[in-house]
Amino acid sequence: MGEAIARRGLMLVLSSPSGAGKSTLSRQLLQSDPNIAMSVSVTTRPKRPNEVEGDDYFFVSSGRFEEMLKSGAFLEHATVFGNRYGTPRAAVEKMLSDGRDVLFDIDWQGAQQLAQKAKDDLVRVFILPPSRAELERRLFERAQDSPSVVKNRMAAADNEISRWSEYDYVIINDDVAKALAQLEAIVAAERLHRQRQTGLVEFVRRLMRD
Repeated sequence: MGEAIARRGLMLVLSSPSGAGKSTLSRQLLQSDPNIAMSVSVTTRPKRPNEVEGDDYFFVSSGRFEEMLKSGAFLEHATVFGNRYGTPRAAVEKMLSDGRDVLFDIDWQGAQQLAQKAKDDLVRVFILPPSRAELERRLFERAQDSPSVVKNRMAAADNEISRWSEYDYVIINDDVAKALAQLEAIVAAERLHRQRQTGLVEFVRRLMRD
């Protein structure tokens, strides 16, 4: 077996309109690849019945969120549907330096901020639904939101979808298994990026001395 070359982790951003399958793909990718960790955001949104503190989000008050923001604790932050979200800086930077990849389930606003602060570490993937009708069907099927919230999410979809060209890769999620395979291929290729393989210079030097 060949030598494992040290590398810096990558920041994998998945964005999509609500209902496009981003959360399902994120969950399956995390299950299939132990070297990817989920970035757990801080949010002021109320906790849903099936969510776990520290696994899904860190739930805080608006006051506490503002304190963290002023202290520079976030890599990115955004307001979505009246709720605030932020990515804790310290935990992400530690994982990257240890060679672990970090998965972000954030919107285009957060992706833009990450691109300004850590573009070399960033890999951006946008997930599109196969059609508007399918997007609406998925939102109603998951039964987590009221009809009025679903209506608001559909109204916001056009603005979210219009940001697709700001991303490095675009996946149309008409089949989850196919979309997951495409996502895994992206991760595999990005891990081989020359600049990310921090141990490559020393490896090549030794290779040329042998």
